[in-house]
Amino acid sequence: MVPTAAALEFVGAPTWAALSGKPVSTEVWQDVHQVPHVRIGQSADLVVVAPTTADLLAKAAHGLADDLLTNTLLTARCPVVFAPAMHTEMWEHPATRANVATLRERGCLVVEPAEGRLTGADSGKGRLPDPDELFDLCRDVLARADAAGSVSSQDLAGRQVVVSAGGTREYLDPVRFLGNRSSGLQGYALARAAASRGAEVTLVAANTALADPAGVKVVRVETTEQLRTEILAAAVSADAVVMAAAPADFRPAAVSEAKIKKAEDGSAPPLELIQNPDILRELSTTRPHPGAVIVGFAAETGDAHSSVLDLGRAKLARKGCDLLVVNDVSGGAVFGSPDNEAVVLGADGTATEVPHGSKTALAHVIWDEVAHRLHD
Repeated sequence: MVPTAAALEFVGAPTWAALSGKPVSTEVWQDVHQVPHVRIGQSADLVVVAPTTADLLAKAAHGLADDLLTNTLLTARCPVVFAPAMHTEMWEHPATRANVATLRERGCLVVEPAEGRLTGADSGKGRLPDPDELFDLCRDVLARADAAGSVSSQDLAGRQVVVSAGGTREYLDPVRFLGNRSSGLQGYALARAAASRGAEVTLVAANTALADPAGVKVVRVETTEQLRTEILAAAVSADAVVMAAAPADFRPAAVSEAKIKKAEDGSAPPLELIQNPDILRELSTTRPHPGAVIVGFAAETGDAHSSVLDLGRAKLARKGCDLLVVNDVSGGAVFGSPDNEAVVLGADGTATEVPHGSKTALAHVIWDEVAHRLHD
């Protein structure tokens, strides 16, 4: 645990030590015989600075080393994650933006702050992300670094990506709606994975109850039309769009302004449905951002005439996207589960099988395929 002197103004060293179970030091000149300012950085697998002040960002960007933390940052050869927290005006200041850009160019992951209540009565962008989500992001960075045997690649740094998640609702009346079983877990895993690889991520979430992933801008929607509006707006500047949400294929032709009552004779009211717009096909055919990689999902069960992969290949050709992630959802095992398995089909004829594992693992395979196409 390496706090700054300013951090100890908020929480004292004994409290840090008691909570972490680790020694706490801010001084370069303490235990000099152990050379801590070199040893800590050299032996670290991951350095996380949370929260990161504007002052610390400036020192790190300019290579200053006036305490144990800034010395450690200069000696670290592992992944480094900064989680800024400050007032909106400080985060948006040109000096801070330049420092953030410098650190990202060097391969550091600077997490976008969350939006919400700040110090005092102010609200805006500058909150520290949810600690659990920040922990998951850091664990993801560390896992990729371990798998690669070196510093984790920020291969999506400088890229803007859009991810959709969850299932849309189409209202029958103020109380009832048509919906589906999508939990949003795969979309959130995709958003979190992209953020850990350095991307600027917009997550359009339909009716989810999940915490906002660290470093991700979350836009909340309910209906398919709202999802379409937000996706098309964000896609204009996006390098990649991943449609992991489950939009409703149909919606009621008319929505009752009052709750629909039961009929005395036990009959059900007629329900006329009309087709919703096909967002994935629209993205693929109009390409709001030339060169963008478009990824779709296909939840299939197969039938008497076609296998899951047959249906997936037909959907890939019909939709016109670059990649299609085909899930076999027979029995509904995928919905709400932390695990998944799939085949990622490419418009170029490729087929990448992803064995049963975490949804995070599948997310990284998808981003590997996207990154490959973006670099090409």
